[in-house]
Amino acid sequence: MKPLIVLILSFAISIVAIRITQKDYDFGLSARIAMSIMLAFTAIGHFAFTKGMSMMIPPFIPFSESIVYFTGVFEILLAIGLLIPQLKTITGWVLIVFLLLMLPANIYASIHHVNYQKGTFDGYGLLYLWFRIPLQILFILWAYFSNIRA
Repeated sequence: MKPLIVLILSFAISIVAIRITQKDYDFGLSARIAMSIMLAFTAIGHFAFTKGMSMMIPPFIPFSESIVYFTGVFEILLAIGLLIPQLKTITGWVLIVFLLLMLPANIYASIHHVNYQKGTFDGYGLLYLWFRIPLQILFILWAYFSNIRA
C-alpha cells in the first residue's frame, strides 16, 4: 500500500512541478519521476528490512540475503535509468521483467504469511495477494505506458 501512495503522491507533485517550471504538462515525465521515486522508496526496504525480505525467498534458493541487497541496488539503478531519456525504453522493459520476476516471491511470502517488516510469519497471508497482484499489474502497465509506449 505504501508504494502505491508514494507513486500517486509523487505523480501529482511532479505534474504540478513540471507545469510550473515548463508551463506545460508532461504526463510521461511525471509518471517516470513518480515510478523512480517509488522504486527508490521500495529499495530502502531492502536495506531496512533485509531479514524479512530474505524470508520471502524460498529456502532452496541460496544467498537470500545477498539477493535482497542486490535487488535493492538494482531498484536504485532502475530508478536512475527511468530518468535518463536515452535509457527509458530499455529500462522500462527491464523493469517489467523485474516486476514479473518478483511476483513469485510475493506469492511465496503470502502463502507462508511472511511479514517482511517484522521478519516474522504473522503476515496477511493469501489475502495480501488480492491487493498485491493487481498492484503489480498496475506497476507493469505504468512502466509500459510511461517508458515504452510514451
